[in-house]
Amino acid sequence: MIERPLDMAWLTKALTGFPIVGILGARQVGKTTLARELARRSHRPSTFFDLERADDLAALADPLGALERLKGLVVLDEIQRLPEVFPVLRVLADRPRKPAKFLVLGSASPDMLRQTSETLAGRIHYHELSGLSLADVGAARLERLWSRGGFPRSYVVRSDAGSFSWRTDFIRTFIERDLPQLGVNVAGATMFRFWSMLAHWHGQVWNASELARSFGVSEFAVRSYLDKLTSALVVRQLQPWHENLAKRQVKAPKLFITDSGLLHGLLNIRNLDDLLRHPKLGTSWEGFIIDQCIRRLGVEWRECFFWGTHAGAELDLLVVRGNSRLGFEIKRTSAPQATPSMRIAMDDLKLDRLFVMHAGRHSFDMGPKIRAIAASAMLDELQPL
Repeated sequence: MIERPLDMAWLTKALTGFPIVGILGARQVGKTTLARELARRSHRPSTFFDLERADDLAALADPLGALERLKGLVVLDEIQRLPEVFPVLRVLADRPRKPAKFLVLGSASPDMLRQTSETLAGRIHYHELSGLSLADVGAARLERLWSRGGFPRSYVVRSDAGSFSWRTDFIRTFIERDLPQLGVNVAGATMFRFWSMLAHWHGQVWNASELARSFGVSEFAVRSYLDKLTSALVVRQLQPWHENLAKRQVKAPKLFITDSGLLHGLLNIRNLDDLLRHPKLGTSWEGFIIDQCIRRLGVEWRECFFWGTHAGAELDLLVVRGNSRLGFEIKRTSAPQATPSMRIAMDDLKLDRLFVMHAGRHSFDMGPKIRAIAASAMLDELQPL
C-alpha cells in the first residue's frame, strides 16, 4: 500500500474535533483503504459496514439499534446507498459521552450533501479525497503520476497498457453504474460524449453557448451535464477572481478533468510518449501542476482561482488565504522567462509571491518576489500554508 501521510494526518485531526467525518471521492480513489489503515493504527475497536454488501445492509435494517451499541470507530462505506441513516447519526452524535466516532465514505451526490447539510450541520466535517499526490509517490515519479493519474490501481499496475485499460474500464463503469446510483438520469452514451468533449475543453474558460452548439443541445442542458459531473468529482471548475479594477475581467470558470489519467483516457492517450506528442500536452500539464500545487499547499479549492482580463493579462492560479495572496504560472518549458502579464498580475492583484512552475531541472529567482520552481522540486520549494 502507498502511504498517504497528508490525508492520514488530516483525518486523524478531524476525528478529534468532530463526532462524524466524511470522506468524499470517486470510486476506487482509495477511501476504503485509507479508512482501514486508520483503523489499523487506532488503539480503539473498529467496525466496518460496506453498504454495497447485502448482509451489511441487512444488519442496518434497524440503524439505531445496530449502531448505538458500538464503540470506537464506526465506518460506513458507500453511505449514499442508505440515506435514512443520517437522522440516526445525528442522534448518536449528540450523545454526551460519545462512545463512538463515525467515518462515512461516499461519493458526493447532491442528495447526500443536501441531507447531511440539513441533518448533520455542525456535526460533520468533510474531506475530499483525490488520487495519489506527488507527496505520496515522490518527486522522482512525477511523469508517471502525470501520465497515469492518481487512482491507485491505475498508478501501480506494471504496464502502461494495463493502466490505460484500467482507466477506460473505470470510465465505462462510472458512466453506466456510478452516475445512475448518484441520481444522474442521463443516457450513458450522451454523458460519455459530453465528458469526452469536456476533455478537449480541459484548461479552457467555460463557454456554454459554444459547447451547446457543438453538442447540439440547449445551454441549459450542457450546464446541467457539467454540474452533474462536477458534483460527481470528476470535473473541476476553477472559479475566476475579479476585483474592482479598471479592466474587463474574465468571469466564467475554467474547466479541468479532475484526474490527469482520466483526461488521458478520454483523449485516448495511452502512454507518456503519446502525451508528449499530443496537442493537449500544455493544458494537461497545467491542470496536473495546479492540482499538485493546491494539494501541496494544503488549501481548499474554494480558496483558489484563476485571473484573466480581456486585454490578455492572466494568472493560471491565485491562492487567497486570509491576507495572503500567492500567484502561480504554469509553463511546460525548461527555461521560463518573466513576462509583462506576470508583472501586471503582480501589481493588479498585489501578490505576496509569484511562482513560475516549469518542467526544467533547476529552481531560480526571476526577479523581486518572482521565483521559478522546477516541478520536481515542488515538495522542497513549496510549504503548506
